[in-house]
Amino acid sequence: MRVKATLTALMMSLLVAGCGSSQSADESLVPPESRGAFPVTVEHKYGSATVEKQPSRIVTLGLSDHDAVLALGIRPVGAVDWFKERPYGKWPWTQARWGDKQPEVVGERDDFNFEKIAALKPDLILAQYSGMKKEQYDKLSQLAPVVAQPPKYEDYAAPWQEMTRMVGRALGLPQKAEDLIAGIDRRFAQARAEHLGFAKLSMVVADTFEAGKFSAFTTTDPKMIFMTELGFRPFEPVKALSKPENNVVEVSSERFDLFDADRLVWLNSDVNAETRVRADPVYQRLKVSGEKRDLFITYENPPVGAAISFNTVLSIPYAIEQLVPKLAAVAGS
Repeated sequence: MRVKATLTALMMSLLVAGCGSSQSADESLVPPESRGAFPVTVEHKYGSATVEKQPSRIVTLGLSDHDAVLALGIRPVGAVDWFKERPYGKWPWTQARWGDKQPEVVGERDDFNFEKIAALKPDLILAQYSGMKKEQYDKLSQLAPVVAQPPKYEDYAAPWQEMTRMVGRALGLPQKAEDLIAGIDRRFAQARAEHLGFAKLSMVVADTFEAGKFSAFTTTDPKMIFMTELGFRPFEPVKALSKPENNVVEVSSERFDLFDADRLVWLNSDVNAETRVRADPVYQRLKVSGEKRDLFITYENPPVGAAISFNTVLSIPYAIEQLVPKLAAVAGS
């Protein structure tokens, strides 16, 4: 109880300090072309948030939310860590946009540091690609308007278009968000037109984080969303086992039949992943393996796996440029 009371007192002192400062947006942090029209109200999982005026001190708590904010021309002052990105800007699709203005890291995944967030005096908090709980939302709403996860979707299951639209609405820039989405849609359409054969092929995207355990990503995961927008069809055996609340189907090697699609893309979660998978005798008997229709890509160096994991308006062009030629080069394409 003493720890809880101390935490509450600290939060209140930070709130008071924030109220004592100017609440008007520091427009020097927001380029003229990124200033929106206000007030705006955005519906979300836990209700609605009204943003009365131009936000400039934006904290993003979704794993990839900062990409949409950066794409709309504003640099968040706080963000959460996902791929151990300290310092931010390691990804080629965001380096120039962050420049030398790195955000404060205010948590890792859904473990938010309330004290750090409060100290940043945010005027808008975004949590789109997140698993934010109601209790967390209620606390954070004492600091600033909070746009929580998109309604009508399971956590981490909303398509990138919807999350981009919600960020655009919160920033008073709905048309700019729509223009970004349309640009990405054109990139996908061009890739599909150049590779019509993709539409005839089933696809599994998989990973293995430890020996003997394997994961196939479902249709609500960003990586499979990326593949389907290139034209590939989800592999029906994986689709049949998918559940709305889970983004993966986890199996042992005895169920490698679930991976025997026309195309199989593995994400190397560690340096030994490909060696470990290819050495499995069950995997060696799969047609997709024997006919060399599988492809191993890295999360980093180059970060193709990270790009399709983010699957944002900034990372998608990089992913298309890097991955589509590799997919086209797979045997039989």
